[in-house]
Amino acid sequence: MAKESTFDIVSRVDMQEVRNSVDQAVREMRTRFDFKGSRSDIIFDGEEITLVGDDDFKLRNVVDILEGKLVKRGINIKALRYGKIEPAAKDTVRQKLNLVQGVDKEQSKIITKLVKDSKLKVQVTIQGDQVRVSGKNRDDLQEIIKIIKDYEFDIPLQFVNYRTI
Repeated sequence: MAKESTFDIVSRVDMQEVRNSVDQAVREMRTRFDFKGSRSDIIFDGEEITLVGDDDFKLRNVVDILEGKLVKRGINIKALRYGKIEPAAKDTVRQKLNLVQGVDKEQSKIITKLVKDSKLKVQVTIQGDQVRVSGKNRDDLQEIIKIIKDYEFDIPLQFVNYRTI
């Protein structure tokens, strides 16, 4: 009997790396000359990031610092969802950032359609916030990974649990 190979398509963010990035960004803001006397801040509560700036320009600088630190630590910027900029206390502005975890229904449907359109002999199943692809031929699975990587998704995707059953 031929063995079947599978892999999962997921979208995950390493929250510890996000916390480290936020800590580094806050440290940099504390030491930078252009932030002296500024009320700018970055707050991470484990789920979402709140950015605070004296004005829109300072907030943009805070975003740039944070994005730079995230990229250095291997966090894909596509995982960030920016809220709208709103006024906050003491004449500051605030913006919330949500982190995307998991492959949502719309993205799962696109992945499923890409796999089916490939006409390769593989099966695809949606399992909650991830998608599993299985097939007898490993080359077909490699081809599916290539097809999905070539498609421009607006979330970061990882291919995990590659195994033979």
